[in-house]
Amino acid sequence: MKKLLTYVRKGSFYEAVVEDGSDLIFIVDFQGQILYHNNSVRETLGYGARKLVGKNFFDFILPETREAFQSEFRKSTRKTYNEKVEFQFLCKDRSYRFLEFNSINLKMKGGPPGLILDCRDITQRKKDAEELVRLQKAKEQFLANISHEIRTPINGIAGMAGLLSNNPSAEERETYLNAIRHSAENLKVIINDLLDLAAIESGKLKFERIPFNVNDLVNSLVSTFTYQAKEKKLELNCLVAENANRILLGDPVRLNQILINLISNAIKFTHAGSITVECSVVREHKKKCWLQVSVRDTGVGIPKDKLQTIFESFSQADETVTRRYGGTGLGLAIARQLVEQQKGTIRVESAEHAGSEFTIVIPYPIVKVSRLKATKQSILTNKPSQKGIRVLLVEDNDINRLYAQSILKSWHCETETAENGLVAIEKVKTTPYDVILMDIRMPVMDGYESTRAIRLMTTPAGKIPIVALTANATRADIDKCLAAGMNTYLPKPFTPEDLYQKLFIELKIQTSKNRQSKSGTTAVYDLSYLKKVSGNSEAFVREMIQTFLQSVPPVLARINESVAGSNWPEVSRLVHQIKPSLTLLGIHSLKEKAVSIETECKSGKPSLDTQTELANFTAMLQQALDELSKLV
Repeated sequence: MKKLLTYVRKGSFYEAVVEDGSDLIFIVDFQGQILYHNNSVRETLGYGARKLVGKNFFDFILPETREAFQSEFRKSTRKTYNEKVEFQFLCKDRSYRFLEFNSINLKMKGGPPGLILDCRDITQRKKDAEELVRLQKAKEQFLANISHEIRTPINGIAGMAGLLSNNPSAEERETYLNAIRHSAENLKVIINDLLDLAAIESGKLKFERIPFNVNDLVNSLVSTFTYQAKEKKLELNCLVAENANRILLGDPVRLNQILINLISNAIKFTHAGSITVECSVVREHKKKCWLQVSVRDTGVGIPKDKLQTIFESFSQADETVTRRYGGTGLGLAIARQLVEQQKGTIRVESAEHAGSEFTIVIPYPIVKVSRLKATKQSILTNKPSQKGIRVLLVEDNDINRLYAQSILKSWHCETETAENGLVAIEKVKTTPYDVILMDIRMPVMDGYESTRAIRLMTTPAGKIPIVALTANATRADIDKCLAAGMNTYLPKPFTPEDLYQKLFIELKIQTSKNRQSKSGTTAVYDLSYLKKVSGNSEAFVREMIQTFLQSVPPVLARINESVAGSNWPEVSRLVHQIKPSLTLLGIHSLKEKAVSIETECKSGKPSLDTQTELANFTAMLQQALDELSKLV
């Protein structure tokens, strides 16, 4: 032993590496007897100086792994070096820690038979690896679940659509349509869960700050579950304390979303008994109150060892829960993150077969009633009229186009369609719209490119509100839409209520002040000159109008093409070509514009003001064509 220690202590190696090093250093003979250990052993394993000297290293190895460890140890006695041998070592507090040693065989270095074991604590690494495996397994299970959850409603929709094509009776048709609606709603919930999780975990989810009545919100929400509770013969109770019957400032939609997750879970996992939703204020300080809502059920309960994982993404109490009840396993993860991002807390108390109680507490500013009244009054007095509003719907999918058109038609909007972004740009050049509904993914030109091109227009067309219609509603996609110049976005699939809210409440779309409704429009043309020179001959006037309608549109199209190609001399020539027709048809407002445009374009690229005037010129010319075509 002395010989071995003397050999190791020679030179600076001993002081720098053995005594002062952060690693745990053991010197052992080939039988495993501990001859020396450094001070780091105390910090990691709890043993004081020289407390393990004279003892056998093998006695501290986890018993069930001792045989495998001794086999690795014997290999070390036959090699100069050995690396990354993992083992579990008994600590002074009787727990085991994961260690890993690299060994140096002193006998192979010309010294006495013995090993220097340079050990590192890898307990945290092992825990991280175990957690990674657990999370990976949970994610794989989630993907299997979500695949099943998505396929089920899709199969339902496809199946019912097939049955609808077999000429069913009126009663059967209604049944099939209800089944399709139900499947579509289920699919929408799943997709919304995924999108919400992505938005939340990106840290970019935004919360509204609007007044809402707690009593109205909670009672209204609970009432929507009445039918489900009755179907399962469950008692559903809602208790709102007097101190919670007030107006608060926050995001009622997100509070709704949290409570929907909790209440729907309670109904799903309760087969007999009751569900009670209680709401109260647990604290109030400086115009802020802490709202507490608890959802208590008499359901299957949650095992004690699963209480820590049920709020994680992709996790449910166990796999049998998913197989029996369905679901994505995202509901509670979303609820927790929505609560915590509002500086709130969520907790659960549960016992197997005895029910569960989920409780959330969220702080909200208190709102004066007078402020709420003013807000409501503003919405009521400023409700826009939809009649005569001109919408450009840019959508390549026939079904989506038909759906949106039908909604807009029911509101008496004037709707035109474009199957891709390039067609949309051409339409915007010649027709004034009040709003553009822009799909994102389209052939020829997508919504991003089209929007950027429209925003470069110096005419009023460049300022038309544009709403992105996107099935990809992650935060990154939304940011990309806004960066392209869109005003806002509407995720697909959307309901008529979603579209109405977006157009007429959020954007407050109204008929453009630059474009009167057809009933109040002053005619762009004046036929008095034609009537005068023809002695009021209707045939002559009609023939002149028809000639104008045949000859001008091709010229107008070439003007637009020349503008797009910045061929300004050609624009000048084409405007000059149209001028005589403007005089004959009495389109006086355009005659003066034509003169200035012709002059400016003739000498090269016109100023921005002239380009704006040119866009107005082509738009009014198109309007004149539209109005004259109705005369004949």
